[in-house]
Amino acid sequence: MPIALSGGMTKGEGILLTEVLGADFAYIGTRFIPSVESQAKERYKEMIVESSIEDITYTDAFSGINANYLVPSIVNTGLDPSNLQKKDKIDFSERQKDVKAWKDIWGAGQGVGSITKIQTVAEIVNELRRDYERAIGKVFQKREEYSK
Repeated sequence: MPIALSGGMTKGEGILLTEVLGADFAYIGTRFIPSVESQAKERYKEMIVESSIEDITYTDAFSGINANYLVPSIVNTGLDPSNLQKKDKIDFSERQKDVKAWKDIWGAGQGVGSITKIQTVAEIVNELRRDYERAIGKVFQKREEYSK
C-alpha cells in the first residue's frame, strides 16, 4: 500500500526527507495555492505569501473536522478566531449574510511562512527540484566527510 507524507512541505528538502523516511509520495498542498495557474482568489494567494505560522489556527469550527485556517481570513468575515465554536453552533447568517466557510475562510498548512511569492507551477516545480538536488548533494558531502 502506498504511503504519502504531508504537512508543512514547501521545499525540496522535504521531498528528500519523505524518501528517507520510506514514504512513496510527498504530498504538497499549500505551496501550490498561490501559483499563477491556481483558481484561488488573488487575495487568498497574497494572504498565503504574507502569512506565517502564527497566522494559522487549527479548528473544527467550520466543517466539524479539525483543519488549518488562515486567521486573517477568519477575521475578515467578522468572526473572532479566539472564540470559535463547532460548526453546528456557528450561524453565519447572524454575523454576515454573505460569508461561506468554503469560500471566505481559507485553509493553509503549517509551511505557509516559507512561501514568499506568487509563481507559476513550472517555477515552483523547478525550485523544488533544485532544492531536492541540492539536499542530495549535501547528504553525499556529509557522507564523504564522515567516511574520512
